[in-house]
Amino acid sequence: MPAPSELPGVNELLSHAVEALGGAERPGQVQMAEAVGRALRTGEHLAVQAGTGTGKSLAYLVPAIRHAIVKDTTVVVSTATIALQRQLVDRDLPRLAKALKKPLGREPTFAILKGRRNYLCLHRLDSGAPEEPEDPGLFDPFAVSRLGKEVTRLREWSSDTETGDRDELVPGVSEQAWRQVSVTAKECLGASRCPVGADCFAERARAEAGRADVVVTNHALLAIDAMQGYQVLPEHDLVIVDEAHELVDRVTSVATGELTASMVAIAVRRCGKLIDADTADRLQEASEGLALIVEDLQPGRLDALPKALGGAVTAVRDAAHACLTALGSDRKEDLDEATARRLARSQVEEVHDTATRLLEAFDEDTAHQRDVVWLSADRYGMSNRPPALHVAPLSVAGLLRERLFGTTTTVLTSATLTLGGAFDTLARQWGLPPSAEATQKATEKTAGKAQAAPAGDAGTATEKPAPADDEDIRWTGLDVGSPFDHRRNGILYIAKHLPAPGRDGLQPSTLDEIAELIDAAGGRTLGLFSSMRAAKQATEELRDKIGYQILCQGDDSTSLLVQKFADDPRTCLFGTLSLWQGVDVPGPSLQLVIVDRIPFPRPDDPVLSARQRAVEARGGNGFLTVAATHAALLLAQGTGRLHRSVGDRGVVAVLDSRLATARYGGFLRASLPPLWPTTDPETARGALRRLDAAAPV
Repeated sequence: MPAPSELPGVNELLSHAVEALGGAERPGQVQMAEAVGRALRTGEHLAVQAGTGTGKSLAYLVPAIRHAIVKDTTVVVSTATIALQRQLVDRDLPRLAKALKKPLGREPTFAILKGRRNYLCLHRLDSGAPEEPEDPGLFDPFAVSRLGKEVTRLREWSSDTETGDRDELVPGVSEQAWRQVSVTAKECLGASRCPVGADCFAERARAEAGRADVVVTNHALLAIDAMQGYQVLPEHDLVIVDEAHELVDRVTSVATGELTASMVAIAVRRCGKLIDADTADRLQEASEGLALIVEDLQPGRLDALPKALGGAVTAVRDAAHACLTALGSDRKEDLDEATARRLARSQVEEVHDTATRLLEAFDEDTAHQRDVVWLSADRYGMSNRPPALHVAPLSVAGLLRERLFGTTTTVLTSATLTLGGAFDTLARQWGLPPSAEATQKATEKTAGKAQAAPAGDAGTATEKPAPADDEDIRWTGLDVGSPFDHRRNGILYIAKHLPAPGRDGLQPSTLDEIAELIDAAGGRTLGLFSSMRAAKQATEELRDKIGYQILCQGDDSTSLLVQKFADDPRTCLFGTLSLWQGVDVPGPSLQLVIVDRIPFPRPDDPVLSARQRAVEARGGNGFLTVAATHAALLLAQGTGRLHRSVGDRGVVAVLDSRLATARYGGFLRASLPPLWPTTDPETARGALRRLDAAAPV
């Protein structure tokens, strides 16, 4: 193996890899690879927008692998979706490792690492530790029978699997069944105490990750590694965050706590005979009291803590603390009792810690934690879920700034990072300080020098400059563009003549517009709707009006529906949020993307509404900073479904006239790919007819 100083440079390795894989050199890919290499040398963080088709995986993997080998370290690649994890581990990394073996002197190694809950626990499987039903539906004998069959299938699978990874079980099983055979980190006995610790799938995955040059993980585990007091990921000095536009939402989800009366009741049952009956009964009474209180409360965000609810949560916290004291620390006891005690302590700790956090969110002395609290409740019996209290961070910027950017060189990349035409919108959410340009604009605004934005302009989403203690965090934004000629191959049609969307579903004029566009396209349509209600309304009302099949999300699994849509060019697919980011259908099957309305968040979304109010309290534009940013991100992702390969052509039709007329429309349009714009319906329909006529039969 060559000495580190003798290894080829990033450009040479990238050229070798591209040639070995049968690809062609792409300027954006080269530019990105050079930038990643430069970040590794300087320690500066890097945000890279790389459009679909750039080859960004190769652009960051090549310099990352070289760095791992030169420094004899591990680099971490974090993704938001299972699909990208599989692409990296099953396709990109195996091929790249073979291609780089000769110039690097050895074949680079890689591994995938997930949270412990994602791996089968052999001890849990063997011990048959009881799991109390959390879903009321499991009291149904048919549900119990189904659960038993799934657990039996899991036992059979345990003899065949080499990894114990849940994602490798196809078809999958319910969450209730998986809970029977898996444990969280807090529930685990530890490899040294566990009787099957030597064969533990989770420990084996961690050991393999510790030896690998590249470890692929997910944003959730990255957040857990940052939040917990113990190390989850192997030692590393570089993190590459792919699908970085989803980082904030995934970290927020991990940092969100939940408390229900049923969770408290499960903690009581797990304590069983491990503690005295009086202490357990006290927690049971607190559970029943909490259930009575939340049943009478209206769902939604809680800006103040109702007295009765405060008393109920306090009773839960105090009773849980008493149970923890009674459970004590680990003791020298038989394995079954040790397992039961660990499971009980884990559940009681979760109840206690969440109750404490809920109370602290309203405590003036601890209000700096800035948590948001809300109650969710199924008032119509649709989901069978009991009322639940939730507590989430108002912002994860501080966490990411301290635990990620403050410790590790980080590269963030996605096809969608420049909202409103700049990186600063997302950078602020990540906890990075404003760029020099944004700081200058904010300073001018503060001094009263900035001119008022014209009526049709985007305005500014920039807040005040970062405090001085952020000055040691340095980052660079880079947009390497896209190999697609968006203006030549795509049209952005905004239906300016339609009335603004209302609250009572799709209007007849909007449905007529959809029908005319689909007829012009000859099918070939992906309909992206802001709600499932709208998607179903369009499906039901248009199935008899147009001569093309309409598939609707929910009719079958999303993956099967997307496959049917791709296989039949004359088919249409309607759906909501998961389709905005999860559809990759190149070619003539998708030549029209319809967006029914700007995807603003619901006004009653507890976290986003609280974030918007917090921005306004600081004198900022809460709507533009939060609601419009949320919409811009989804719009950019949705319109990105049109171009998935260099030869793709078509129309994105936005049926919300506000995109053309509202003041914030400029900010939203600046976030989209640079498609050729028009508000003329006949121009859009004419282009679709020509594309349909030219498409292969």
